Amino acid sequence: MNAVRVGIIGIGNMGSAHAKTINQGKIKGAVLTAISDMRESAKAWAADNLQGEVQYFQDPKAMMLSGEVDAVLIATPHYHHSELAILAFNQGLHVLIEKPAGVYTSQVREMNEAASESGKVFSIMYNQRTNPLYIKLKDLIASGELGEIRRTNWIITSWYRSQSYYDSGSWRATWAGEGGGVLLNQSPHQLDLWQWTVGLMPKRVRAFCAFGKYRSIEVEDDVTAYVEYENGATGVFITTTGETPGTNRFEVTGDRGKIVVEDGKMTFWRLREPESEFNQRYTGGFGQPECWKIDIPIEGRETGHLGIMQNFVDAILHGSPLIAPGEEGIHGLTLSNAMYLSTWTDHWVELPIDEELFNKHLQERIRHSKMNTDPVRETQSPADLSGTFQ
Repeated sequence: MNAVRVGIIGIGNMGSAHAKTINQGKIKGAVLTAISDMRESAKAWAADNLQGEVQYFQDPKAMMLSGEVDAVLIATPHYHHSELAILAFNQGLHVLIEKPAGVYTSQVREMNEAASESGKVFSIMYNQRTNPLYIKLKDLIASGELGEIRRTNWIITSWYRSQSYYDSGSWRATWAGEGGGVLLNQSPHQLDLWQWTVGLMPKRVRAFCAFGKYRSIEVEDDVTAYVEYENGATGVFITTTGETPGTNRFEVTGDRGKIVVEDGKMTFWRLREPESEFNQRYTGGFGQPECWKIDIPIEGRETGHLGIMQNFVDAILHGSPLIAPGEEGIHGLTLSNAMYLSTWTDHWVELPIDEELFNKHLQERIRHSKMNTDPVRETQSPADLSGTFQ
């Protein structure tokens, strides 16, 4: 294979951008051969914006069966990610999905099993994994430079969204249309990086989600979560779409100091000796280990969506290791599912979560979703939304 023939499902905000990127030759070894979108207007959009022969399919399965594509990029609303990926794997196609992996972990688990059985390349659009800041953080932690992790804190409140943003689509911020709010739409990148950089998943979660706190929406727009890890470490995750100016500060404390990532910079307060060793030998009153403030140099640049797409194609053509394996999408989703379930039950949630209980609560909210009860919206089900995205 000299080139990967790519078909994109869902020509909304992200799907259309990805289509242009591939069509303009920005991804070496990839060629855009088809698009699929339920709206026939996408066909006209393609004629106006894409060069060369790009076939249009209203039915994504028809595109998969056409013999015109080797891989699909799925950029539909969240509920469809897993079902379309499974369909593609069953047709022997490689798959790249937009984030999040899905809405609930049981459907994503089925997707991961289908990917494993197919033997095809499977990646997820976690473009923040190409950010050299987080690559360096992961390296420092994995190498033992920070020592054993004691605490993680991430405040990510720079996701401001106005009411007009939510009003721009009937599916937005509804349980039936999106399946969640800030945890599922804006913060999946941070939830992924939280566990990816530190190399730890919590053992239990206690969360407090506020639904429609700042906007007239039915899903969460403000979250504070507390987690505990197996080694005794703790963590806090705070996110919202209702504050401005926002903050994006990730702080990780270990036995050998503290690392802070904020404003595009990384600072390491490094202890000359581990705190545990200092504590054992020190006999004074108010002393503490010698500490050095180090501005960590960051090399390289963030390649973002282009980097993930190029890596996906390189994995197909050359066997390159994936930056963001699709199977890892379940980790960040597990964290958001746990936060929802903790709020709904007003209790701690142990990991792995009770998937049956989570699905029961979610389905109850879907049944009462405004998208299903508003006469103006009731003609649109999640299955009717393959052309929209974030």
